[in-house]
Amino acid sequence: MATGAARRGGSRLAKQFAEKLTLSSSVGAQNGGAMGSPWGVQSGVGAGNELIPFGVRYASNQAVRNRMRSVKNIQKITMAMKMVAASKLRTVQVKAENSRGLFQPFTALLGDAPAVMGNKTLVVTLSTDKGLCGGINSTVVKYSRSLLKLNQLNGEGHDTKFVIVGDKGKAQLQREYKKLISTYITETQKVSINFTQCAMIADEIIKSSEYDVIKVVYNKFNSAVSFLPTVATLLSPETLAGEEAQKIGNLESYETEGAETQGEVLQNLAEFQLASVLYNAMLENATSEMGARMSAMDSSTRNAGEVLDRLTLSYNRSRQASITTELIEIISGAAALEG
Repeated sequence: MATGAARRGGSRLAKQFAEKLTLSSSVGAQNGGAMGSPWGVQSGVGAGNELIPFGVRYASNQAVRNRMRSVKNIQKITMAMKMVAASKLRTVQVKAENSRGLFQPFTALLGDAPAVMGNKTLVVTLSTDKGLCGGINSTVVKYSRSLLKLNQLNGEGHDTKFVIVGDKGKAQLQREYKKLISTYITETQKVSINFTQCAMIADEIIKSSEYDVIKVVYNKFNSAVSFLPTVATLLSPETLAGEEAQKIGNLESYETEGAETQGEVLQNLAEFQLASVLYNAMLENATSEMGARMSAMDSSTRNAGEVLDRLTLSYNRSRQASITTELIEIISGAAALEG
């Protein structure tokens, strides 16, 4: 009975309120004032003459619902990206581990001599074409800048050029060192990384750039959540024939078979070494990218879940408060009419 009385009272209150609204709207239209506006009510606290619509309490709820819908969509996207990165990670990791045996004989033969400096240094920066993978691109760019500054400290006559693989590294380095970029190569991961592709990149680097020393900067895969920035040092055939490189690699202790001269052998050796190191470095960098993306998307998914929980709590509180307010208004209006 109380519910029926509240409904009847609420209906009478709504009818009287509608009549007053119609009367005030007609009066405002005659006077040319704000009361002729379809909004019909002035905001009361600190808003001056600003008008607000009826049912404004529902506007905030609608905004929260839209925000919740957006956060849910973002959470679905990040979860899907995490699963895709996890599925690709294992495949690329196996290829990267197998490729390590390809360049290790060169390290045993020639050594890795980061202290060897030349008049012409070529820094090969391996980055990614896509983002949303943590800070692996910022790391290789920072190391590339450090190598440039270190070479500049040796004085004049020491030139440094960049060869950039990947869009993200290019976007960061060309802001400051656009004139120092010799070549940039993008879209290397549209197909699976293979040795033929890396051999073509190595051939392009050799043809388009003059160098004494090559520094290959990349991220070496350590685990799904960590990677190690690495710099591999490669020497040109002319530098390999020099006295400093002979001390490192001790190439004079090896015999050369066939009609090829030592210079031709060193030329072929340097080209194959560059292709092998690039093949391993690109695979290591791609594996690090997948691991970093999986970790970043996992963090994003969890953060989206936390934001969604807070928005749901806020929405439920606002909805409950509006329902309680409406019930109080209906009951108060019914009591006032009956009194």
